[in-house]
Amino acid sequence: MKTSLPLSALLLLLVSSIAPAADQLILAGQLLDVQSGELKSNQAILVADQRIVNILPVRQLSAEQRAIPTLDLSGYTVLPGLIDMHVHLTSNPQQHGFRRLNTTPARQAIFGVTAAEVTLQAGFTTVRNVGARGFADVDLRDAIEEGEVPGPRMRVAGHSICITGGHCDNNLLPHTYASTSFGVANSPDEVRTRVRENMKYGANLIKFTATGGVLSRNTDVNASQFSLAEMQALVAEAHDRGAKVAAHAHGLHGMLRAIEAGVDSIEHASFLNDEVLAMAAERGTFLVMDIYVSDYILSEGEAAGILPESLAKERQVGQLQRENFRRAVAAGVNMAYGTDAGVYTHGQNGRQFAYMVEWGMTPLQAIQSATLHAATLLDWRNEQGQLNVGQLQPGAYADLVAVEGNPLENIRLLEAIPVVVKGGKQVN
Repeated sequence: MKTSLPLSALLLLLVSSIAPAADQLILAGQLLDVQSGELKSNQAILVADQRIVNILPVRQLSAEQRAIPTLDLSGYTVLPGLIDMHVHLTSNPQQHGFRRLNTTPARQAIFGVTAAEVTLQAGFTTVRNVGARGFADVDLRDAIEEGEVPGPRMRVAGHSICITGGHCDNNLLPHTYASTSFGVANSPDEVRTRVRENMKYGANLIKFTATGGVLSRNTDVNASQFSLAEMQALVAEAHDRGAKVAAHAHGLHGMLRAIEAGVDSIEHASFLNDEVLAMAAERGTFLVMDIYVSDYILSEGEAAGILPESLAKERQVGQLQRENFRRAVAAGVNMAYGTDAGVYTHGQNGRQFAYMVEWGMTPLQAIQSATLHAATLLDWRNEQGQLNVGQLQPGAYADLVAVEGNPLENIRLLEAIPVVVKGGKQVN
């Protein structure tokens, strides 16, 4: 009697027949499925050309597969490489305020090499760099991709786009210097031009400032920047070119305007309210709330050059942002992990996990924010349409971290990660 295989079995056979032979084997004592929260024991990850070929129980490995060069993590809990969606790798956290006037983009790029390496060693195998002078982040990304320096995979914004006198304009010098930042734009046509310029010079992400900021001189965190028409032009131009849009926004009206304009994420979201949460939920907008950094600003910021007016703004913003983080978690809106590293010390990105748990998330939700959910916002996919990062599954990059213990029981394990793997190769 003739029988036919179900379609799923046929597809599995087809994928198995065309998948490349594995050149690396990673053994995981416990493997965390970040989608379900399930811990799977004694798993084998087969890797070829930096990507995962297959994941199966160790007992199912063939003799040929067992002979492949092996990284034995059987004493560890393994989870996907972490993602930080809001960093400034070329920013030195000891050079705030007027000190930054003395630093060139070239010098910042050199600093970025060290920041990239410590960020990778901290377990963050992918980052979104949301603003850098002189396209230093573009060059850093390219150097990492070409194997010249170690670092995480990067999506980069180049120059932040802002209004004259807004957050990310150079407001530190008097008018006699006529100093204006590269990303300044003051009309729908000008914001389109800035988007086109950024992408011409290598950006694959667009970041703009929808409100004033804590660390900028003479800006009000509650004041909106850019009209709705300007924001809509910016978002349309970026999306036409396949780039996601991140909007820096502390103040309420700037957030509402940016979400209406169609941005993909709101950064900081300090003064959100129920209307923001409802609109974000309806439109699928992500919130990226950096709720650790306030501790650094208020304890070490003055010594690092942060201006007195910025310290005063942080005292207004920090605690309220954490309370609103709790509201956002309870509302169930999309949330992704972002720390603003560069304002504070690079490589300490993992410290925010415990704060997210303290302010309303479960450990699994916090981990998901830095893996699956961050990857969904990033929307970086392979030729088969699968997410490249954020999950351990066939087709994704073999980027993972390993800890001794269960991070679902002790989230602080992610503050000091002993094993980091990028593309199947251990990097620390």
